[in-house]
Amino acid sequence: MDVHADSLASLWPLILYGGAAFVLVAGLLGVSALLGPRTQGRATREIFESGIVPIGEARFRFPAKFYLIAMFFVIFDLETVFLLAYAVAARSSGWAGYWEALVFIVLLALALAYLWRAGALEWGPKAIRAR
Repeated sequence: MDVHADSLASLWPLILYGGAAFVLVAGLLGVSALLGPRTQGRATREIFESGIVPIGEARFRFPAKFYLIAMFFVIFDLETVFLLAYAVAARSSGWAGYWEALVFIVLLALALAYLWRAGALEWGPKAIRAR
């Protein structure tokens, strides 16, 4: 038997499962479209949160500082994952791995110091920061 035909024959359960899932989803959407309510009352499009009538607009802008801090968190969090991977392989990497991890940590500390010095980590109003 051909290797290609053998690998294709082992995929038939996956193809059958995908087809069954597609048919099930399409069927449920079709049944809900046929049997679902068609009324558009006044409260149909109203925002409803735990029985509390909303006050004000739900869509408000976050300051750019929020996204900046979020990006810093993700970047430094990923760097922590790299350091944890080093910690797992510390014995097998030897002194060369130790020095590379030390350089990595120093570069992270310098980046954090730069961000701190540039004021990228400041949250408070400018009057408070001036003190």
